[in-house]
Amino acid sequence: MSKFKIRHITKYTYEDTVRDSANQIMLYPLKDQYQEVLQHNIVITGNPVVNVHQDYYGNDVGTFTHAHPHKELDIDSRLIVETTHRPLPDDSVDQESQWAELDKLKFKIEFIDFLKQERFEALPEVEKVIEIERCKHCSPLQTARDLCEYIYKNFSYKKGITTVETTVDEIWKIRSGVCQDFAHVFLVMLRLMNIPARYVSGYVCPSRDGMRGEGATHAWVEAYIPFYGWLGLDPTNNCIANETHVRLAVGKNFTDCSPVKGTYRGTSNHTLEVAVTVSYEDGRTSAPDKDIQPEVITSTSKNSFRRYQEMQMQQ
Repeated sequence: MSKFKIRHITKYTYEDTVRDSANQIMLYPLKDQYQEVLQHNIVITGNPVVNVHQDYYGNDVGTFTHAHPHKELDIDSRLIVETTHRPLPDDSVDQESQWAELDKLKFKIEFIDFLKQERFEALPEVEKVIEIERCKHCSPLQTARDLCEYIYKNFSYKKGITTVETTVDEIWKIRSGVCQDFAHVFLVMLRLMNIPARYVSGYVCPSRDGMRGEGATHAWVEAYIPFYGWLGLDPTNNCIANETHVRLAVGKNFTDCSPVKGTYRGTSNHTLEVAVTVSYEDGRTSAPDKDIQPEVITSTSKNSFRRYQEMQMQQ
């Protein structure tokens, strides 16, 4: 059992005064027997009323509007969460039965979105790689772990070369990126193997061990393992996601789980800054990732509604 204090600050600074800022936030951790929220407080510029509802995937989603003129918008989330070690699959059922069980899921509505393959030009190349790499007599669990390791070994972890708008084709071509990119490629590979897979947004809190993605928002994948359920796999760190991973939201991809997005009226030029700090039970505190630079979002149009997303890459 582990306890973490997590502070996640999102700050928008606008070139000029804006108004009618309507926003959606997905900063509410998932709650189950392995993850308990002990305390959570979100402070937002202007103290707007936040209406919270649950989306199709079971995520808590907050919406609010800041109608008054403003030049800054701060969203400050302070969280205390306790996680418990999740038992791992024993993989004792014969692999033929497991694959047969997965085959049945194609007809169940709750798995359709997590099996649906996004079309992109490099899909035939990915299929060839899977055909070469896959173990013909392995279980779904071992197959998922092998694909996780393949991404970890064959893709370079580099910050600043991709954005939230980078396509899977571009990621596949450069074989580089950060956790968000690795997760999207992993989703493609698992779904090609008929293994339901969903994107997970959250934080990684490794304490003394040190892992990629610490001090920033993080992303990984959950694969559905027959006779077990959803298992988190982190291709950025080549590990099973467990009590060191704090889950915020799940969905088909990043778009379903974006921590902050919305619209505003006024100049479209603004700067986004994001900082995540994790405090551990032993008193250690992780500093925000210094490699993440504020991003300036610009457009030539003025005085119109502009859509924006939290452009900080999930690391």
